[in-house]
Amino acid sequence: MTREPIYAALFALLSGAANFTTASRRLRHWSDVASAEQPALFMAQKGETAEQRAPLPPKWRARVDVYVYAQAPDETSAPAAAMNPLLDAIETALAPDAVTHVQTLGGLAAHCWISGRIETDEGVLGGQAVAIVPIEVLVGG
Repeated sequence: MTREPIYAALFALLSGAANFTTASRRLRHWSDVASAEQPALFMAQKGETAEQRAPLPPKWRARVDVYVYAQAPDETSAPAAAMNPLLDAIETALAPDAVTHVQTLGGLAAHCWISGRIETDEGVLGGQAVAIVPIEVLVGG
């Protein structure tokens, strides 16, 4: 597995999925991201697991968390109304190819998908909405 091209391709795909004002692979806490810098997307590598398949090369599963921050536009709007279209855009960007039924990040991975529960916080933080999207990338098939 050649890691950096895979993570770079995933970041390029996700950061271009919506009109993010800020996008970075260096995670920042939402309290350090001003309203004017939002909506924001941050990608953090979470871990990798190898599955040995001798005599074949290992199959790798890379886990990434994508942090999405959005502010409600005013005091009466629900922060989720700002967040939901961003999550929809991420889901759409990761949609599998219609023919192969996999998302290969331009041929760098065997498959890439949202894997598990999307954690959200909306309301407790006032006008701030936060979502953490778990993504898994399969390399080697």
